[in-house]
Amino acid sequence: MNTLLRLVDCTQVAQKARNQDLPIVEQINMEVQEGEILGLVGRSGSGKSSLLKIMAGLEQPKTGTVFWKDDKATPLALEGVSIILQDDVLFPWLTVRENILLALEAKRQPKAEREKIASAIIEVLDMDGYEGAYPRELSDALAERTSLTRALARQPEILLLDEPFLNIDHLSAENLRTDLIELWQEHRLGPLKAMVLATHAIEEAVLMCDRILLFSSGPGRITHEIRVPFPHPRNRHDEQFRHFVDQIYTLMTLRAPSVSEAEAMPSAEIQDESELFLVLPDLSIEMLVGLMEALEHAPHSGRADLPELAQHLQMTLDDLFPLGETLQLLDFADLEDGDIILTQTGRTFVEADADARRDIMRAALLHAVPLLKLIRGTLDERNSHAIDADVFRRRLEESMSISFARQTLNTAISWARYANLFDYDEETDRILLESEE
Repeated sequence: MNTLLRLVDCTQVAQKARNQDLPIVEQINMEVQEGEILGLVGRSGSGKSSLLKIMAGLEQPKTGTVFWKDDKATPLALEGVSIILQDDVLFPWLTVRENILLALEAKRQPKAEREKIASAIIEVLDMDGYEGAYPRELSDALAERTSLTRALARQPEILLLDEPFLNIDHLSAENLRTDLIELWQEHRLGPLKAMVLATHAIEEAVLMCDRILLFSSGPGRITHEIRVPFPHPRNRHDEQFRHFVDQIYTLMTLRAPSVSEAEAMPSAEIQDESELFLVLPDLSIEMLVGLMEALEHAPHSGRADLPELAQHLQMTLDDLFPLGETLQLLDFADLEDGDIILTQTGRTFVEADADARRDIMRAALLHAVPLLKLIRGTLDERNSHAIDADVFRRRLEESMSISFARQTLNTAISWARYANLFDYDEETDRILLESEE
């Protein structure tokens, strides 16, 4: 099988305040082979988006080399790569067709040829009838389909997809996934020779991909390479499919119980608390408490197989897994060999009354989430016991994207309210211990 794109010893960093570098991905060696859909699977913050940007030529790695086929990659060579980013936007003042044609202008082809290519890909992606529509007139699903159409219109050899189904509803995502796979299997996507899908959703990767690379976080590293043995079309309800997904979850939970990052690093080495900030998931305390209660009671009695628990709770594994990881972070549960197990702290929490639960949660949050400890300490030190929330958003943006910084602070505020750590005034965008006079 021919190799189209290859990364050798690639490391990428994000620059923070005081010219410090924060590793995003480290020592990545991987290749994209002709005829495959490759999945990059890892939680938020594992560097998947940064890798895609390197592969597309949008960023240069801090160290390492990118090869296009047998030669060192150049901007001209990487014109054969097209990417759809998470924040990919359509130009609002252009119609669907005009957005697609704009992507073709760099090809320096005659106008008639560009029109022909646009018409062909619009038909293939079933966008007929929407050509004259403006982005504001499209649903989220149709906007994503338009972005896909625009990317394919460039006639790439490799298509890079960054969480393409994340922001559209389940049924529309399923429809678009099915259409894309069918068109790929029927060789109707022009000169396209490979796709790379970055996703946090294991089941989605198994549905679509031929080969999967699993990534750890902080910084991102490849931990496992897995070949998917099932032919297309794939049935997510098939017993072998479910077992295969379960095995991947087992691989992702084969790690020691989490230790507070502040604990793991000698105090003399802590130069900037922003180094300790983790991206917090968009999860409520109520969801975490509900999962602990479900685990404690029959039929689980404190321990459950993740896929079986997901089925029992009528959740997808990809929705359940972040809950389990968060409970592990807070030392309420452990993830081990594809199982989730309540710790003694978790059992104590479930058995406690409302006031005791808040005390236990407060202690867990202050121990495991440095951001909450920083905010509470800052509020305690200030005479006003209040501070603008944007101070912490900007601090988080030193080590993560703007969108993750906002999500992380919103989650931190929500968790803090439950534990009576501090409050938040949305009207003034201020964090406070008590109402300001």
